Amino acid sequence: MKKQKIIIITGLSGSGKSTALEALEDNGFYCVDNMPVVLLPKFLELPGESSSEIAGLAFGMDIRERKFLSNYESVFENLRKNGYLFEIFFLEADNKILIQRFSQTRRNHPLSQNKTLVEGILAEIEQFKPLREVSDKVINTSNFNVHELKSVIVDIAKKSIKHSPLKISVLSFGFKYGIPNEADLIVDVRFLSNPYFVPELKMLDGEKEEVKNYVLNTDEAKIFLKKYLELLDYLIPLYEKEGKTYLTIAIGCTGGRHRSVVIASIIYNHIANKNKQVIKIHRDISQG
Repeated sequence: MKKQKIIIITGLSGSGKSTALEALEDNGFYCVDNMPVVLLPKFLELPGESSSEIAGLAFGMDIRERKFLSNYESVFENLRKNGYLFEIFFLEADNKILIQRFSQTRRNHPLSQNKTLVEGILAEIEQFKPLREVSDKVINTSNFNVHELKSVIVDIAKKSIKHSPLKISVLSFGFKYGIPNEADLIVDVRFLSNPYFVPELKMLDGEKEEVKNYVLNTDEAKIFLKKYLELLDYLIPLYEKEGKTYLTIAIGCTGGRHRSVVIASIIYNHIANKNKQVIKIHRDISQG
């Protein structure tokens, strides 16, 4: 696993380390939380997935493991000598924020068994000073909500690590057969002219040229596509920035056989031409 990028997530209790690991896992990392640092070299010697299958490895390590602070320095030094590439992300937050988070979750601080919460936080800060000083990234999470922290972690990781791309599905469907549960964005195209009521088109589907021409050859269709494609061009990069892994764009008409198929194909081609990872699904094209 020497070619794999490795990120160590560490820092103060209550600073958002679990959220950071979740963000990396959602973006293609193989993640292990509360990994004993002395076991890390053995773990890295195990045969694993190739670098093309995962974005990297991420390990959560902190004071929950009592020997972490006394062992990390020698372990990390030996790994670097043996050719492993890794970065240390140190998460922290202001004292008042940490107090607030522990009060809200009613969790016990790992060092507060015989101390007050404040004393436990101060003791941990003191013990972590040497590791904080040698960390590659120090991230103060005080002003981040969960989504913002995930975005920050992903943005930092993307600068040096292959990022798992957003997987987009463009799905046509018929409202009469139900709205797809997996849909993130839904657009109703039942306002467009319906080929179902044209005798020579009724038995065809939206992949036939005659149906495509009928649906697209109206001002309503042209204006709609221009505006909706512009909206998608704006939204998709924002979803990528937020760290979203999957996006399903659902286009619905009455039966899912004519109008939605035509529009879904146009949207699919538009996204594919921008070199995005996208698939096309016509869920109800074969229905009655």
